Order: sequence, then C-alpha cells, then structure tokens
Amino acid sequence: MEIKPQAVAIPKETDHLEQGKYGPVFPRTPACYGFTIIADVKPGRAEAIRAHGHTLAKALEEDPHLLAPLKLHYLRWVLFDDDTRFMYQGIFDTDFDKYTEDAVALFSKVGVNTTFENLEGFPEDWRTNPEAFVRFVRAHHCPSFIEYGEYPYVTADEIKKALRVKGALSEMLDQMQ
Repeated sequence: MEIKPQAVAIPKETDHLEQGKYGPVFPRTPACYGFTIIADVKPGRAEAIRAHGHTLAKALEEDPHLLAPLKLHYLRWVLFDDDTRFMYQGIFDTDFDKYTEDAVALFSKVGVNTTFENLEGFPEDWRTNPEAFVRFVRAHHCPSFIEYGEYPYVTADEIKKALRVKGALSEMLDQMQ
C-alpha cells in the first residue's frame, strides 16, 4: 500500500457545495475535515480561556477518551492580538455539522462548559439550542484555501489501528528473539 501525500486547493465560493443542515458541507480533504474559528474575546476573559485549557487537559488525563465522540485528530487553541482574539483549529473525521452537533451533545452530557462562552456573541443558550451554537461557529469560521495530508484521507481510527498492529508486531518480533 503506497501512501502518497496530497494537497487540495479549496475554492473561495461555496455555492457549488452540497447544503447541509446548517450551510455548505465542505469537502473532505487529504487532512480529513476541519475548521478554524476566529472570534473576539470578551474583555478580561483571556485568563478564563487559558484556565479552561488546563481544565480540559486535566479532564483528558482522567479520561483520555473524553473527546472520542468528536473523532478529533488535532485541536489547537491560540490567543493573539494581546489576548483580545481567539483561534480554535480542529481537524476531525466527521463533517462540520456533525462535529458541532456532537460537541454540543458531548459537553451537555458531561456537564462541561465550552471555552466559547468567553467569546463575544456566543449564545448563552447553546446547550439547548445547538442551531445557535452552529450559527456562531459558521459565522466565525475562516475556511482554508489549501489543505495537505502527509497520509491523506486516513481517519484517526485507522491511525490508531495501524499503531496497535505495529505494537503487536513489535512485541511478537521481540518474543521471537
């Protein structure tokens, strides 16, 4: 099986894309699915965002599978412009609408707040109004115009399976020595 890196340029116009429940369904790319959200931080809330990052990291130490329903590959949070703006980047295996609906369901189920509550214009009723959550995310989404994958179109589950196979083969080879 040859794995050949690939890139896809994404057109600026979305009129040609299939329409999902909440707007255009962006295509799966070699990097799978993902989005970048950039929003203004509520005045004085940057430290709360940093604290939420520590809370999330601790929650993942206690339950490494906490975010598993989101099918995430990577997640990145950045505060910039003197802590007045926030960037959220996520790469995942489901489309945009499913990811955001799954996020609302997951956070509501486990009683976890979202750091988005610290952002200007984020809906206070997000737990009971997933459409408002999705509208906020869509309104603050900055679509990429090129995406690259060193191992294109491979899901997080496929990567984990390949690593388990590699581990099992290594263990078997070690036992044979």
